[in-house]
Amino acid sequence: MGKRGRADSGGADAAQLGLWRLMLKLPALRGRLQIAASRSSALNDLLEAYEEASFALERFMKRGDPQSRTLADEYTALCAEIESDIIRHLLDTTSPLTD
Repeated sequence: MGKRGRADSGGADAAQLGLWRLMLKLPALRGRLQIAASRSSALNDLLEAYEEASFALERFMKRGDPQSRTLADEYTALCAEIESDIIRHLLDTTSPLTD
């Protein structure tokens, strides 16, 4: 278990944390996120990836050295891409991510 009591080995735990994190960032989509997450394992995979990327981004931003700043920039872009994928999934009822 890592800092914050985060379960590193539990994909479901990471997906739940990713869901909560995204619900805070995108309050207008909270209800849709909760419903979709309960129905789609593919969406949960994206939420897990979002949590892992966001957590790494936080660590890189705290370090402040030049290499960490470069990694933070890359992870900022990665988080934005994952957010876009999740939003696309929510808005596209014919999404291939639907189980």
